[in-house]
Amino acid sequence: MPAVTDTNSTILVTGANGFIGTWIVGHLLKGGYSVRAAVRNEGRGKHLLDIYESYGARLKLFAVGDISKRGAFDDAVKGVDAIIHTASPVHLSADEPSELIDPAVGGVKGILKSALKNGSDSLKRIVMSSSSAAIVAFSTAPVTVSEADWNEPPIKECEEKGRDASSLAKYSASKTLAEKAAWAFYEKHKPEIKWDISVINPPWVIGPAIHEVTTVDSLNASSKHWYDAIVREDFGGFSPLTTPGHGWADVRDVAMAHVRAMEVPSAGGERIIISVGSWVWQDWLDVISELSPNPYPSRTLPRGTPGICQRAITFDMSKEQRILGIKFRMMEETAKDVLADYEHRGW
Repeated sequence: MPAVTDTNSTILVTGANGFIGTWIVGHLLKGGYSVRAAVRNEGRGKHLLDIYESYGARLKLFAVGDISKRGAFDDAVKGVDAIIHTASPVHLSADEPSELIDPAVGGVKGILKSALKNGSDSLKRIVMSSSSAAIVAFSTAPVTVSEADWNEPPIKECEEKGRDASSLAKYSASKTLAEKAAWAFYEKHKPEIKWDISVINPPWVIGPAIHEVTTVDSLNASSKHWYDAIVREDFGGFSPLTTPGHGWADVRDVAMAHVRAMEVPSAGGERIIISVGSWVWQDWLDVISELSPNPYPSRTLPRGTPGICQRAITFDMSKEQRILGIKFRMMEETAKDVLADYEHRGW
């Protein structure tokens, strides 16, 4: 399978100024690569230039405008050696399912169509951010899932209920349909392309934010949920002993997984789950109560309800271990770094 091993290569990163994208750009630059950072407009990318100023001309912004428009990436893909596509809506506030599904599917098809049309012979691989929501979104009973699983029920729920479908169903359907669209496009055009694709499927992504964030309310979705639960003791009306009963990974490791998937030949043609393990909110509260020294002294954090936690979903990580082999950060390190960031920001 084609892969990128020459650090003199130029990598296009879409959604480069996002929560995960900003970390990906940093990993690439530190690895010696040149980065073409696709952003809506150059103003959206100024923060990237500021925090990675020391890398000079190896980081260049590329304004693509509205990525839902046809041909948005046509020029951006020219002459690059790989593409890491992270641009996609991530929130749980859509009214109609189409508000999430259309831009997610359209963005995936758009970048692939541009690569097919204008990608040069140097293009070797496209790494795409999907989500474990395309595999499983929620379960009340213990279940183990792998990359062979697809999260189909939310699609049916959105078709049947429309705007009355749950927020989680709308989000999950968008992720499932977008990833399915990517694989369908790749299989259809396999005979005429020299590049392949690799898909990364992380669950909840937690960690310090280095993208442009000015207030708590401007945090990305997963980070805002984490702040609300850990600092405000707001678990969305559910017990911290059972919710969300899902998987998690540190944003820095998720970002590195995208880079590794670009570099490792055997990652081509694979979807790969990135997860440290199963968790509920109480797990974080228990870990934080033991941190020493306290990285967040300006706040007294809740203890929740210590007790027997019920973790429902377990991800089979054998493929990630075999192909990428990332040494994941544990809860202690992630929690310490996030809380230290809150303290620094005065939150």
